[in-house]
This record gives sequence, structure tokens and C-alpha cells, in this order.
Amino acid sequence: MVTVDKAIIAKIKKKGKEFEILVDSELAYDLRSEKSISIQKMLAVNEVFLDAKKGDRASPDDIRDAFSTNDVLKIAEEIVKEGEIQLTTEFRRKKAEEKRQRIAALISEKAVDPRTKMPHPIERILNAMDQARVSIDPLVIAEKQVETTINSIKYILPISIEETELTIKIDAKYSDQAYSIMKNFGNFSDQWAGNTLVIKIKIPAAIKEKLYSQLSKITGGNIDIKEG
Repeated sequence: MVTVDKAIIAKIKKKGKEFEILVDSELAYDLRSEKSISIQKMLAVNEVFLDAKKGDRASPDDIRDAFSTNDVLKIAEEIVKEGEIQLTTEFRRKKAEEKRQRIAALISEKAVDPRTKMPHPIERILNAMDQARVSIDPLVIAEKQVETTINSIKYILPISIEETELTIKIDAKYSDQAYSIMKNFGNFSDQWAGNTLVIKIKIPAAIKEKLYSQLSKITGGNIDIKEG
């Protein structure tokens, strides 16, 4: 649990009143980024305030009227997810840069240069983001910012997300390892043909080689992959 002197304020306005809580900045950020965290550890104190700096607590009646509950943990989760988190400028800058790097990596994994059908290197994507002056929201998960980023840089960098459908045949003895790998690449269908596992999956063309490499490693190259 974070100490009060190191906590930041998260707040939300409901029913004409502003409700505040004191939270750990890293854990509040993680929760806002849709990660699973301990709400109890995130809170500096189990209190809901009208003014946290002055120690002015909200009354139980006001809390229930606004949130339909007096459960501090549920209220804290709602405030952090839907309200405003008063992050420091330095913290925002650090997290925005982390998101910027993550977004570029995701684009490199999923998108290709339509002229060569090859992925763009991460550094090239980052340069295009700089040129397009892409604004990164540190409080929105990277995956939700990929599409808008691509739309912003496509006038600078030829880029498209092309999908390919693969049919993969693997010997039964590799099936457990294959399933473990496949679940990281999205939804897929599977069926058995004798002792052969047949998997069908549609993925971004840019990560086809990555999938083939991982499956080839566990099978020693004893794998059949066809497009279409």
C-alpha cells in the first residue's frame, strides 16, 4: 500500500459533487491500462474524499447516492477507470514514450509495406510517427491506438494491414506445444485427420514468418503450412 505522502489524487464528478481518492500512481495507471491489480494495494487510505488535500471526507449518504454503493474498493475502481488521474508531467512523459514504443512494435508486427509485402522496421515507424506528430495518450492501451496511428502515418509511410489464411498440419506428438503457440496468434479452428492436427487461422501477413518460425522450432521443420 502506498503512503499518503507519495499518493496522487484520482477523482470523478457525479451528482454535482467531485469525489477523490488517494492512490499509487503506478497501480492506478496499470488499472487504467486494463491490467489486473490489487485495488486494496492501490489505495493509500480506504476513504472517499470531497477534498483529499484538506482531508474532507465524503459522507456515506453522498457516496451511496453517487455510486449506489459504499464499497470503497468498487468505488475506487470506478474512479480510476472512468475519472481523472492527476499524474505528474514526468510520469505522463515516461508512460507516453513506453506506449509509443509499444504501438510502433505492434504496427511492425501487423502491418506491411504494400509495395514489398514486408514489415516496416520499428525505427522507421517511430520516425513516421514523429513526422506526423502522432499524439499518444498514456492512459489508453497501445492496442486501441494502433488504428489511429496507422491512419496518421499512412500519408508518410506506405502501410497496410493485409491478412492471410493459413492451413497448418502438425503431427499429433507436437499438438500440445502447437496449441500453446497458436493461442498467442489469435482465434483458430482445429480438427484431427488421423494422427495429424489440422489448424486453420487468419493472421496479419506480417507475422506469418514469426508463426512459422515458432512452429518449425518445436517440430524440427516437420510441418506443412499452406496459404488459403
